[in-house]
Amino acid sequence: MSHDFGPAVALSCRECGARYPLGPSFACLECFGPLEAAYEFGRVTREDIAAGPASIWRYRSLLPVPADVASKPNMNPGWTKLVRAGNLGRALGIRSLHVKDDSGNPTHSFKDRVVAIAVEAARNFGFHTLSCSSTGNLAGAVTAAAARAGLDACVFIPADLEEAKIAMARVFGGKLIGIDGTYDEVNRFCSELIGDPLGDKWGFVNVNLRPYYAEGSKTLAYEIAEQLGWRLPEQIVIPIASGSQLTKIDKGFKELIALGLVEDTPYKVFGAQAAGCSPVSAAYKAGHEVVQPVKPDTIAKSLAIGNPADGPYVLDIARRTGGAVEDVTDTEIVAAIKLLASTEGIFAETAGGVTVGVLKKLVETGRLDPEAETVVLNTGDGLKTLDAIAGESSRPTAVIKPSLDAFRATV
Repeated sequence: MSHDFGPAVALSCRECGARYPLGPSFACLECFGPLEAAYEFGRVTREDIAAGPASIWRYRSLLPVPADVASKPNMNPGWTKLVRAGNLGRALGIRSLHVKDDSGNPTHSFKDRVVAIAVEAARNFGFHTLSCSSTGNLAGAVTAAAARAGLDACVFIPADLEEAKIAMARVFGGKLIGIDGTYDEVNRFCSELIGDPLGDKWGFVNVNLRPYYAEGSKTLAYEIAEQLGWRLPEQIVIPIASGSQLTKIDKGFKELIALGLVEDTPYKVFGAQAAGCSPVSAAYKAGHEVVQPVKPDTIAKSLAIGNPADGPYVLDIARRTGGAVEDVTDTEIVAAIKLLASTEGIFAETAGGVTVGVLKKLVETGRLDPEAETVVLNTGDGLKTLDAIAGESSRPTAVIKPSLDAFRATV
């Protein structure tokens, strides 16, 4: 069976550089390092990209997908808004600030990007079932994409996820299995299932399809650069769960530079975590090269991965670019969600509260340049994490009789 992965030509180990044929593999046989897609890009121009669809498929010549990918049944994610956040910038003292708002994707999170690439890999390998371990957003993205592609779906989640994320994952059909344990325990279970006959012909998007799936995060880098007029931001704040999104955005920026699509200008990458699950932040602050796993305890459940696979690579990127990794408390997360909503009309889920909260903290501590052009990511919709702002925010500011006099008494 022949495979068509466009410009991708091999899988390459990020540790030792060993190369393997394109296949449903995710770990190097030599050193057990992670595998990622390696490419031989042809000539790519800004004009060719601009002529493409208003989705991630405008960058198909930079992704492990066939040239005709846009004609197949898929969710067509991407090309979300880059919002010039003048009000939030003034509140924080930042001269030029943008919010990359990925809540506009089909299932209202950036996960639609990565799953779209995984679906094409699943098709290539003849898989009939799409699966994943998920902290919430990925589960919904997988079941929706599988429904659209005509594939079966079976996804696995920690049983205590937010009700809205469970409902979204179930409404698209397929099976949703809750496991009594943390995300890391769910992920280990999925790795075991891959080697069992029960998992035959299953594509686990963030395990055996991970080298392809992860490439979808590069499209955030491509869009940000194109939407800024084909230039790189001077600073960017990115949430950390597994850390893959941050590492792939950096990879995307480097690819644009290598292809001559943007000028090679310096940029700083800042990682953002919740204090209740901050192993990468702790390692950064301690000057360590490795990340010590933790047990998550935070309202930011979409970032609650206690043993982030890409943690060491995040540390390398933050240090190489002159950025940092920081964390914020649950109280600061809620305050940041409200700040973004009240200044820019963007209702972020808890992960967005983490990035905006960290952005605020970085400015206040002098580690982020308020005069530099800055982008902060919001990766999901606040309607998915309503419990985080329950209380005063879930009640009217006043309840009155239907009369002018009653209203006057409230103002």
